[in-house]
Amino acid sequence: MTIIADEIREHLSSALHADPQLYLDGEQRLPSLKYYFQRVAPGMIWVLSEPTRPEDLEPMMTTLTTMFKEYPGMRGFSNRGSIISSSQGGTRAVNLDISGADQASLYQTAEHAITRAENLFGNPQIESRPSALSLDQPLIEIRPNWNRLAEIGMTADDFGYTVAALSDGAYVDEFFMNDDKVDMFIFSSQGQHQTLSSLSSMPIYTPQGSVLPLNALAAITDTVDSDQLRRVNGRRTVTLSVTPPRDIALETAVEQVRSQMIPNMQAEGEMAKGVSVSISGAADQLDATRESLSKNLVIALILIYLLLVAIFNHWGYPLLILATVPMGIAGGIVGLVAVNSAGPLLNLFGLPAIIQPFDMITMLGLVILLGTVVNNPILIVEQARRNLANRTDSVRDAVNQAVATRLRPILMSTATTVFGLAPLVFIPGAGTELYRGIGIVVLVGIVCSMIVTLTFLPSLLISVLNWSDRFSKKG
Repeated sequence: MTIIADEIREHLSSALHADPQLYLDGEQRLPSLKYYFQRVAPGMIWVLSEPTRPEDLEPMMTTLTTMFKEYPGMRGFSNRGSIISSSQGGTRAVNLDISGADQASLYQTAEHAITRAENLFGNPQIESRPSALSLDQPLIEIRPNWNRLAEIGMTADDFGYTVAALSDGAYVDEFFMNDDKVDMFIFSSQGQHQTLSSLSSMPIYTPQGSVLPLNALAAITDTVDSDQLRRVNGRRTVTLSVTPPRDIALETAVEQVRSQMIPNMQAEGEMAKGVSVSISGAADQLDATRESLSKNLVIALILIYLLLVAIFNHWGYPLLILATVPMGIAGGIVGLVAVNSAGPLLNLFGLPAIIQPFDMITMLGLVILLGTVVNNPILIVEQARRNLANRTDSVRDAVNQAVATRLRPILMSTATTVFGLAPLVFIPGAGTELYRGIGIVVLVGIVCSMIVTLTFLPSLLISVLNWSDRFSKKG
């Protein structure tokens, strides 16, 4: 592992503070780096780095992953740091919990799942826990003789505690020393340096007062297994964290895994008997978050309506105002689709591509739109209402005059919002990727709301008020 780390370090050092043009000209494998940090441990090499140019982040991640995969038996993955989640993959990882009783079957199923994920998403970043999906770690396996333990009156807990004390150590208690909490463990004289022969002859004190060697109470064998053992809900589990490419939203990735990847594995017999696969992590919380956000949208809509009823002292005018909300929200979604369609074309002009998935943070923009798209319609409806109260204008004249009177304030408020959000949407920089989705939805939604307010709303207002006048005269 140290030799591999030294070879990787040579590439990292050559790219440190290098001229970015060298990478663009193909003279250097890695993009120019601001810094790098490398840590080497048994079975793992960990690298933390940042490119000199922000647009080189994806190429840097891809190149580093490729470097690691070039070594036989090594699996490489890269992830962006997340300010929301400290877990690997951040908030975009789809975690697959592969659970079962047999470790070999779990690893075999995990390998099939990795192949399926790579074929499904093209170039995902995949991390496995445990990191090495192989049974090559030398272990000493102790299988208790339950009949013999029952004869001497020794419970499974007592036997397990004794074996732990003879090997890795057994926890006793804790005490405080100078306000510091200290854990106490007991070990045998040989501690963790046990061998198969010495461990089998270690004396065990039984509840009957006799002393027996360990091999008289259990079968001790030398074997190989995994160097790690994870359990989720009491079952042996291998977890795969699959981070899809940036142009695939988490919602889309979860749906593809649930409807395509897992059923295909079951149909092709790639899921061993007794093995189950479940989705967890950020993906597991997705349905609950979507349901909660949908409820919040409904509650926000009801509160806005009740507030408008209190302001206008009328049940009908707020409905006219809220009629513009769906069009404003639709405009925000259309704007997001338009940006994602045109964003990759920016590479043709030497600019970084813009790809914004429809994630949960972007969906918050829809909640914000509920409170902002109604502002302009309120101005039109309130002014038309005042004009009609004078009883000097017809319905058409009252609405036309309201639009003419409120046109300037509407344009001014819309312009200030657009220019305020434009840097967040169109200018790349630290932090903009996190909130760009909200900016796109709110910016385009408000522009569409303005257009609807100046075109659709006056027509709707005239039609409804004329119908109301005719109905009141007939009454």
